[in-house]
Amino acid sequence: MIKFCVRLVQRWLPEPFIFAILLTFVAALVAMPLCDQTPFEVVEHWGGGVWNLLAFAMQMALVLVCGSTLAAAPVVKRGIDALARLPQSAPAAIALVTVVSALCCWLNWGFGLIVGVIFAKAIARQRSDVDYRLLIASAYSGFVVWHAGISGSIPLTMATPGDSLAMATNGALTDPVPLAQTIFVGYNLMTVLFVIIGITVANTLMHPKQGILTIDPMLLKDDEHVATVVPSSTKTPAQRLEQSKLLSWLVALMFVAFLVIHLGVHGAGLDLGGVIMIFLALGLVLHPTPVDYVRAFAKASTGASGIILQFPLYAGIMGIITGVGASGISLGGVMADACIRISNPVTYPLLTFLCAAVLNMFVPSGGGHWAVQAPVMFTAGANLGVDPGLTGMAISWGDAWTNLIQPFWALPALAIARLDAKDIMGYCLIDLLVTGVIICAGLLMWAM
Repeated sequence: MIKFCVRLVQRWLPEPFIFAILLTFVAALVAMPLCDQTPFEVVEHWGGGVWNLLAFAMQMALVLVCGSTLAAAPVVKRGIDALARLPQSAPAAIALVTVVSALCCWLNWGFGLIVGVIFAKAIARQRSDVDYRLLIASAYSGFVVWHAGISGSIPLTMATPGDSLAMATNGALTDPVPLAQTIFVGYNLMTVLFVIIGITVANTLMHPKQGILTIDPMLLKDDEHVATVVPSSTKTPAQRLEQSKLLSWLVALMFVAFLVIHLGVHGAGLDLGGVIMIFLALGLVLHPTPVDYVRAFAKASTGASGIILQFPLYAGIMGIITGVGASGISLGGVMADACIRISNPVTYPLLTFLCAAVLNMFVPSGGGHWAVQAPVMFTAGANLGVDPGLTGMAISWGDAWTNLIQPFWALPALAIARLDAKDIMGYCLIDLLVTGVIICAGLLMWAM
């Protein structure tokens, strides 16, 4: 089964950019007959959406580059390498990477997505008996729990008071839904626990006992950065500024002060921008000088090309999914209506989950799911008597689940690991099957 999945993906999964192009054509060809839209309408929706995710694209690029730059700081590299020496066997290494990645992703998806693969790469440098592709796949597999964690965009949006909640749900939700009814409800926490156990066991069992393919040592090599040292007697005023730790500390303190005000005083949650600020502040402080940080940042930025290239395409697909033509319907609405028509109070959360899972292949964005599904699914759930917290978490789990086979969110991990999507997605396909059974069981138990 494992070999079949690996070979299937390696044979049929194209480069992620080509995959995004194919999804664009599929969405367009499906939208025209189902939504009675003309080709001109579809193209207009696509073009109107292409630039709608520019801010988010910049955030994703920064979380990758800033996280990688922080990991390149000498003291951080020594700490990661020390932790990487803990596993005493290859299966133990796989298990440790899976658990660490999943827990970090549950705490904050941007943090976990980067930390997991950096830790995996450090372990690969320590152990030559571990399968590198499976190790990176294990690091990415922990991402499946992110939307059931405390950085989940949909449950956080549901918990935020204001008129926007009622507008987004067509009046189905007028009062915020506290996190105690979504993320921290017992059924969700148990599902998270069993999902982490499931992927840990699955990843460990997938490790080959023999026949590990040789990995190019260049994949594991990190460029050693030598700190810039200029004798004090020959420093120009510009060089003194470039090597002034005081400047780094002052900027870092500004970031920290803002986060304290934002999180502590205003009580806001830690969003992706906050994660980037943490990475920036720590990176500035832990690199020897400001100019050393700049040079490490420049080296890390080459890995962000995939994100920059593909985000406009997925934003365009989101435009097709949400676009309403003269017929008055959208492709996202058609998918949601099909789910509602065959639902009852018990099966509704499960079908909502599956609808979100399919939609995620075309719109791999929590915000996109909220825009497409919130106006329809919460109204239908209320009519069926389904707890709104359960409806929201069903959408959240569906959004996270098919990320295991949607290569878009793997781009930051693949850039750091220097691998292709087809190198890890075969293993992730097995994780998809395992976690799918667990999540469906958890949602059904919650609904009963």
